[in-house]
Amino acid sequence: MTDDTVVRDSFFALHHGLPRQGPGSDATTRQLLSFAGPLPDRPRILDLGCGPGRSALLLAEATGGEVTAVDLHEPFLGELRTAARERGLADRVHAVAADMGDLPYPAGSFDLVWAESSAYSIGFDTALARWRPLLAPGGTLVLTECEWTVDTPSPEARAFWDEHAELRTSAQNLRACTAAGYSVLGVHHQPESDWDEYYGPLAERAGAADPARPGMAEALAATRAELAMRREHGGEYGYTGYALRPAGAWPTRPETAEDREAVHAVNSAAFPTPDEADLVDALRADATAWLDGLSYVAEAPDGSVAAHALITRCTVGGAPAAALAPVAVLPEHQRTGAGSAVVRAVLDAARARGERFVVVLGHPEYYPRFGFTPASGFGVSAPFEVPDEALTALVLAPDGDSAPIPRGTITYPAAFGV
Repeated sequence: MTDDTVVRDSFFALHHGLPRQGPGSDATTRQLLSFAGPLPDRPRILDLGCGPGRSALLLAEATGGEVTAVDLHEPFLGELRTAARERGLADRVHAVAADMGDLPYPAGSFDLVWAESSAYSIGFDTALARWRPLLAPGGTLVLTECEWTVDTPSPEARAFWDEHAELRTSAQNLRACTAAGYSVLGVHHQPESDWDEYYGPLAERAGAADPARPGMAEALAATRAELAMRREHGGEYGYTGYALRPAGAWPTRPETAEDREAVHAVNSAAFPTPDEADLVDALRADATAWLDGLSYVAEAPDGSVAAHALITRCTVGGAPAAALAPVAVLPEHQRTGAGSAVVRAVLDAARARGERFVVVLGHPEYYPRFGFTPASGFGVSAPFEVPDEALTALVLAPDGDSAPIPRGTITYPAAFGV
């Protein structure tokens, strides 16, 4: 065997039998699964880079589905097969040796594609592109990615990660998801306990390993360097989970200067008076209200603007928040999904921009489909009388964000005239 092979075998020897092969927890798996929403009665699930199958087994038990668990390391697959038999899941968990970057499955084969701590091996953007065709209509992609959690990582942290993977920020990865044609169903920043669940057993294993074994000294040095990096610079990076669904048939994008007349026309046609169209123009001229990149359009098949949605700055109890208004669809394109597409797109963009809380005053039977619930439940009220069910709000902050959600009365930009 080559020296590299000896070291690799020693590295795997350190990891065999560990409960996890990357940062994670059953709680995180369940949280990410909850973002996927309702699944078919017996969903077809693909778990990529499954390792010994901790997530694959949980997914099979939690969903009643059939899980195809893929990994290149046969000993891990052997551990999974044994565990599946012991838990009575051998008929629903199938361990397959395959390359996650070159999968043998036809398009539309799976209702849920899952990849915890594994997408980095082919690259986040490559994973988004290659795994999307595997999804059945309405299917969901869930994957986790290690990211920078600070704007300027230390030279030590950057040097370490530059040797292993190209890290980006959560905002950059969210933009990549949207650019790849996905709607973001949920975002979960994994807690430090997820790292402890991985590194705790690994550190114990490293402490008991025999450094005299061929290749083990090198494997131990690399493992201890990784543990030390987390201990000394763990606040600079972390894992984030994303639940994604391919966007619908209506292409969406940010407004450009060339769209302004069309946006005005859409809002004029969608409402009985020109007030909403004039409101958009006034908000665009208000530097304190306008949020770059949060005026979105949906395109008709001929490339013309079919729908528009706008998010601008407001405050709630004096704290920054965002207001969704107006949302407009040309009459000939109403009830076609264009409105839903542009609303989801602008909400995704707001989430990627770091907005945490959005309010909307609108039809109480329309906005709940996007996750909006009565604003009164958050202690938020309008500056005028309004039916409780008509004023709704949505938390965009990722799960695990401990910062408080603002409470109090909404103050809209001056252009709203209230």
